[in-house]
Amino acid sequence: MPGGDRPESGKTPKAGPEFKQTNGVWNVTSPETVLRNTVTDADGDKSTETFEVFTTDADGKAKDQVKFPGNEDGVLVSPYVSSGSTAEVTVPAGKLKPGVTYTFHTSAYDGSLYETKWSPWAKFRIAPYATFPAPQASSNIDPVAQKTQEIFRSDPGALAIRKAGGTNCSKADAQGRQVCLKFHPASEKQKSLLSPRAEVPDLVPWCSDKPSGHDYINRTDGCLNNVGSADLIFTSGGEPDKPPFGVATFNFQQRLKAYPNKTSGGSDFAEFDQQLFVTPTSIDPQLLGVRLTWNAGTVCDHCTSTPVAWKDYKTGEPERGYWLDSEVGQTQVASTTTKWTGTGKETIGLTWDMVGAVDVDLDLAARANFGTSGKELKVRCDDLSKSSPTPGCVLPYYTPTYTMDTNLYPAAGAYYWFMQQRMTGKPGTGDTPMHYLGPDTTKTNADGNKWTSGDSRKVVCPTAWPKHPMHASIGSPTCDEFAMASAHESGGYPDAGNKYQVSSGDKCAQLYANPSGSSFGLFADTREDKNGPSNAEKCGRATIPKVQNEGAFHLFPAPAWRMLDKDAFYLSNPGFEHCTTTSSTCAWKKIS
Repeated sequence: MPGGDRPESGKTPKAGPEFKQTNGVWNVTSPETVLRNTVTDADGDKSTETFEVFTTDADGKAKDQVKFPGNEDGVLVSPYVSSGSTAEVTVPAGKLKPGVTYTFHTSAYDGSLYETKWSPWAKFRIAPYATFPAPQASSNIDPVAQKTQEIFRSDPGALAIRKAGGTNCSKADAQGRQVCLKFHPASEKQKSLLSPRAEVPDLVPWCSDKPSGHDYINRTDGCLNNVGSADLIFTSGGEPDKPPFGVATFNFQQRLKAYPNKTSGGSDFAEFDQQLFVTPTSIDPQLLGVRLTWNAGTVCDHCTSTPVAWKDYKTGEPERGYWLDSEVGQTQVASTTTKWTGTGKETIGLTWDMVGAVDVDLDLAARANFGTSGKELKVRCDDLSKSSPTPGCVLPYYTPTYTMDTNLYPAAGAYYWFMQQRMTGKPGTGDTPMHYLGPDTTKTNADGNKWTSGDSRKVVCPTAWPKHPMHASIGSPTCDEFAMASAHESGGYPDAGNKYQVSSGDKCAQLYANPSGSSFGLFADTREDKNGPSNAEKCGRATIPKVQNEGAFHLFPAPAWRMLDKDAFYLSNPGFEHCTTTSSTCAWKKIS
């Protein structure tokens, strides 16, 4: 039975989620605000608390009471809680408005005695995590547009280009003469000697605009402007300090082009092409003529390569890698095509070397190792990709970025951006890419079939989950998960290595999109979690408009990417990435 002491409310009532204050005002991220205060009773009796909510005037004082249904006083009453515990109530949907400052206080009741005074006032203001307008009518954002990535080759060759002066020589003849190749690193000041007007098209046209001394790739192209230059030296033999008989110097640039599908390559086979641009910058006349042989090899079980063919860069006429001293500056292009005829997938290593000889003594030849593809330039060919009906090849070292069209799908973009900031490691950003759940996955479901995105989605967004009510002005409600179900980082993907795995979507951050003043906002959904998202979430579950949910990733993955299982990718949300924190509202920005 209740005793004779009156219960007392705590002195610091709180409002949330996320129960954080700025300048004495609680920052609340949901219109279904959670109000809390502690309550104590000297007799140890359980007590309830009554919560009164008011709007405020210009001085921040209580003005008009917000009436709630359920009792004649229009107040909210908590369930009974033990002495020393926290009582809480949740404001019904639609009763409070974002952008308005409210204040509340509490009074306790132990079933027999009422508290004779109210607790101190506590002000709060509702603001969403992000605000955004209705979808724009059009957008020039290309979700699959890519930027080139500079690479640093892990195996640039035994005569490492970066080590100036690396030299490789033939055996000496009877007179002690040798032919040597001596490499020099590419200079950033060195301009390309290639003219845009030529009969032999450049496999990678954008490469000529890139500076010398750097190598670049994207998902299908390799631009090697750091191959450098080499001296082909014919030594005169005899005394070591005796000057060489003659020297020829060449500049090199290399291209690699993989074709992800029949449309890009024109072949029913998976295919990739290679080019080496060779330009002599000087040839001593006494050498008579110089010749180079480019050996482009593959480490592949199912590859067939054409013999290397040479052409004059400007005329397109057949050549043979041979120059007279009068042909300084005349670029020749060595080309070869490789077709992959396997099944499944294969990652193909590449090797290159160069053999140099001079007409003065054709029995002497120097061989120099141009290195291998290393991990950066390996080509992967497959016939498994869901996005392309024909086999194709790509450079899998390149990590593509999917750019959310935050002009057309601002609600989805706001949600994904927010979750990236609140999840451990910020997946899809910085040094933490996500990884595609591909058609070649070895993971299986309970039926023994390959695990699919549908299996992951059932864990986080089961059909029976009640979506948060959504105003008709923003669209039809659907359940949207993050990380997306097509990624290994999905909360529903069952793998010991998935640090984001959960047993249920109830364990994820809970969010929803709805009107916010004259625009729309992303709010915390307090039905499952009264505290709101933490800064170390494993996943997200949100009620997002159907059109935006379905449209946000409709171009992922691009056919040109040929994504297979565990392939890494990044996710960009340009309309929100100007915001550096989620502790204040991020206002959407139109991308022109």
